[in-house]
Amino acid sequence: MCGIIGCAGSEEVVPVLLDGLRRLEYRGYDSAGLAVLGEGGGIQILRAAGKLHNLQQLAYHQPLHGTVGLGHTRWATHGAPTEANAHPQTDAAGTVAVVHNGILENYAGLRQELIDAGIELKSDTDTELIAQLLGREQGGLISRVVAVLPRLHGQFAVVAVHRADPDQVVAFRQGPPLVLGLGEGENIVASDVTALLHRTRRVVFLENGDIADVRRGGVRVLSSGGDPVERPEETLDWDAGRVEKGGYRHFMLKEIFEQPDAIRNTVRSYLSSDRAAIRLEGSGFTSQELATVARVHLVACGTSWHAAQVGKFLIESLAGLATEVDYASEYRYRAPLLAGDVLVVGVTQSGETADTLAAMELARDGGARLGTICNVRGSSSWRLAADRMLTQAGPEVGVASTKAFTTQLVALLLLALGLRRARGLADSADAQLVTELQRLPLAVEETLRAERRVYQRGTEVLTARSSLYLGRGILYPIALEGALKLKELSYLHAEGYPAGEMKHGPIALVEDRFPVVAVALDTPTRGKLLGNLMEVKARGATVIAVAERDAEEVEQVADLVLPVPRVHPLLQPVVAVLPLQLLAYNVAVELGQDVDQPRNLAKSVTVE
Repeated sequence: MCGIIGCAGSEEVVPVLLDGLRRLEYRGYDSAGLAVLGEGGGIQILRAAGKLHNLQQLAYHQPLHGTVGLGHTRWATHGAPTEANAHPQTDAAGTVAVVHNGILENYAGLRQELIDAGIELKSDTDTELIAQLLGREQGGLISRVVAVLPRLHGQFAVVAVHRADPDQVVAFRQGPPLVLGLGEGENIVASDVTALLHRTRRVVFLENGDIADVRRGGVRVLSSGGDPVERPEETLDWDAGRVEKGGYRHFMLKEIFEQPDAIRNTVRSYLSSDRAAIRLEGSGFTSQELATVARVHLVACGTSWHAAQVGKFLIESLAGLATEVDYASEYRYRAPLLAGDVLVVGVTQSGETADTLAAMELARDGGARLGTICNVRGSSSWRLAADRMLTQAGPEVGVASTKAFTTQLVALLLLALGLRRARGLADSADAQLVTELQRLPLAVEETLRAERRVYQRGTEVLTARSSLYLGRGILYPIALEGALKLKELSYLHAEGYPAGEMKHGPIALVEDRFPVVAVALDTPTRGKLLGNLMEVKARGATVIAVAERDAEEVEQVADLVLPVPRVHPLLQPVVAVLPLQLLAYNVAVELGQDVDQPRNLAKSVTVE
């Protein structure tokens, strides 16, 4: 979850490191630090608790000079977010500096071993243990890493420097991602491609167990035993400008308004040449293989889990296949029933979510066919899966997901159509749905043009200490997502619930002016949902509803309607979530919260 960057180049490295950390801060912002190899053979270190700007101020007043170094922005695991626990961490003699993302599962045993050896530990981190172990070995940094790697148990991505070799950065991983950026006169290693795009698009993704020797003149990739290995070079098609705010107040707001293009690009990438049908064959999902699928399991976490819940409705209604949705963190421990005719799809924005990857590995080892829907080509889930669908959201910097979620919804619909076609169920209605899919970006644009004053009124209502979000059928997961967005951004409690279940407990919370948000688009169950809203209105609730502009029956019940255009019933989740994203955003801004970097959260959850 932490952000890591290391660079060996020909110019002053601190600006490169700080710029990379700025682009990685969404991965963690409890503390930050730098280590720079000086010309005199020493390691210069700066660390600061809190957000990156504290480190930037420190670096301005205490400048470091050198062309090789590493940086880190932390999401705290072992130890409080203090300067002492910030990375980089060093060994006792100050010969090795280390930054680290992940968790050592044998932390307690290694810590006691070092204490018994007379080592005085200066932090509570597991990262310091790695530095101390490397410092106790002999030889060059590569040979030290080869010796220490077998002793580290858990999930970790590590970048290190040694003062004896001022031209070298060494990186190694087991679990969390690391990517090499290949430049002219400089080479970089980072935990995410967002830190590299402004300097190079040529990248190499490291595999588990890889060790990278990074120098100004080139990179070598070695196995965990120190033998050379080949890893393919890729050229990214992401635009570096897309990780800048572009005049918007926050990344999240920019990314909300990028959704029409993100959806348009995702749909186009899977259209047939005549734009009349969906073709998944180029991604590995061949019709012959999809025809053998008897069951589908969707595994995901957080917002991606909500997308998977919508996916269950789509796959079962279009393809007639029984579909299960699991939290990936539970799937890996429940001994799921797997076979060769089960398609398991890991849904993950980053492609690096630790629990989702572990669930996918369990499915693969159990003999299931393995697929993924992700937003990063070359990510761990991309390389793990046999069948792959790439959402075209582009870089998403805001921690609370928006455009990655809506493109996941689109990808799941495309997968459902692919399964339907492979099972021989396609008919003339499919072509109409494909046409509606191509019109969807226009409906999204219309939704995002809603008058700001509408959301200002909603903001006034939702600043209450708690609220209830209701939905039914395919829109119930959207209620869950809306509640999650409000929690993530505003720190106000919100609970998503199936509307029909509301009277079986949650209605006890309802009192005068209690906010209830309903996803009330035109579905076969809208009449029942309106009945549920009458129940809470009778108890004094204030009702905000997402509904079509001409939905008079909703206007008669709701105190405020957030308008959306009419779309195909299977596309309703996409347009329905947009007002909830904007509502959560506006509430958070009104309360003065950090929209892009909510407390305690990180973008890419690479630890269990």
